[in-house]
Parts: sequence; C-alpha cells; structure tokens
Amino acid sequence: MNSPESNFEALGLVLPPPPKPIGVYRPCLVDGKYLYLSGHGSFKEDGSLNIGKVGKDLDILSGKMAARQVGLAMLATIKSNLGSLNRVKRVIKVLGMVNCIDGFEKHPYVINGCSELFAAVWGEENGIGTRSAVGFNSLPDNIPVEIEAMFELV
Repeated sequence: MNSPESNFEALGLVLPPPPKPIGVYRPCLVDGKYLYLSGHGSFKEDGSLNIGKVGKDLDILSGKMAARQVGLAMLATIKSNLGSLNRVKRVIKVLGMVNCIDGFEKHPYVINGCSELFAAVWGEENGIGTRSAVGFNSLPDNIPVEIEAMFELV
C-alpha cells in the first residue's frame, strides 16, 4: 500500500497556500489521536477564493471542482500543521455545505469532489468516512462550498 504522500504526488495536484483564519478560530486542532479541521472554503492555486452560488453562478460540475479545491486547502492545512499527510490514518467524518439555489438537490454529488480526493489520497478503506452533504442559502464571502472534517491520526 502506498503512503498518502506518495498517493498525492501521483495525482499531480498542487496544494494552494494553507488558508489563514478570517475569524476567531483555529484552522485545526489535535486532541489525542484526532485531528479536527474547521470549515475550509474553496481556494484557487493563487490563494484567492472561488465564489458563487451553485445552480446560479456555477454549474454542478464547477461546484464539484470547487469542493475538490476545498479538499486541497484542507490537505494544505494538514501538511502545514502536521508536516505530512502520512500523519493521518483515516478520515472519520466530513461535513460538506453547498451554497446553492432553492430546489438544488445534488449536494452529495458536489461534495464528492472532496470525498473522491480523500479516497485517492488515503485509499478507499481509510479515505472514506462518514459524511453529511447539505445545502445552504449562503456561505461566507459567497463561497460555493465549505467543508469541515475529523481525522484519526497515526
């Protein structure tokens, strides 16, 4: 089995800069063998925010790609705080929030952008945890997706 770091390298993806808190909170917190990540937004490789409402400003595939970018921001936070993705044993819980129009029903599809990334990094056994995917009328700064997660550490 490959390590999470080698799996990520094989994907050929680029991590954005780890996001800095915009409010009074910690981006991540280690408690014993668990890592909690605060809600992360969708950042581009240059560190700027993706913005827009899914179903209005972004189509469903763009929403899914925004969720993937959120996953990359979360990986950047893990690497900057723990030094390596290899410190994470498995994904425990993901909560995905989608900024979408009334009547939008494909929240799970959008959040799959992040979940598929985690599965590719940690493998299906350890990269797929429990999950909720829900819709919101708005999110901070009009970001399309916000995701928080809990991980078990090695």
